[in-house]
Amino acid sequence: MAVISLEGMEFYAKHGYYDEETIIGGEYIVDVHIKTNVDKAAVSDDLGETVNYETVYLICKAVMKKPAKLIETVANRIALNLKHQFRNMSELSVKVIKKNPPLGGTVASASIEVDGSYTKKCGRCSRPMLCYGDNSCWCMDTLIYQKTLDQMRGHYGNQCLCKQCLEFFQA
Repeated sequence: MAVISLEGMEFYAKHGYYDEETIIGGEYIVDVHIKTNVDKAAVSDDLGETVNYETVYLICKAVMKKPAKLIETVANRIALNLKHQFRNMSELSVKVIKKNPPLGGTVASASIEVDGSYTKKCGRCSRPMLCYGDNSCWCMDTLIYQKTLDQMRGHYGNQCLCKQCLEFFQA
């Protein structure tokens, strides 16, 4: 495993709860840390086998262009876009720093950091797997009825099942 990081990405954006923030805008710094397996990329020297940090930057840049009232929303948008782009990451951390927030006094910055661990074990066979726990997960495409899935999760300690176990029940 390795951690791929981009730190200190600087953006000018119009995020903020107050009208003047959305009109004037402000300076932001974004830090991203992605834990992933780089073994294939290290051997093959193939960019497609790892997290392309140019893509990470472009995702952050695109999200920063879309105004939001809260930096919590901005950080969450970045995290969601990254996890949908890079399906092989096991952990993710996104920090958004708002420089000089308008609080009526001298404050260097305000920040929010969101993170997630997506490495889980299958409730049936204990194989390690990635699970995002939302509607983007690969298990949503399964041909098993939702009631059956819910019943299976209940039987296996309310844990998700890996692709191989779900395929076993589809047969």
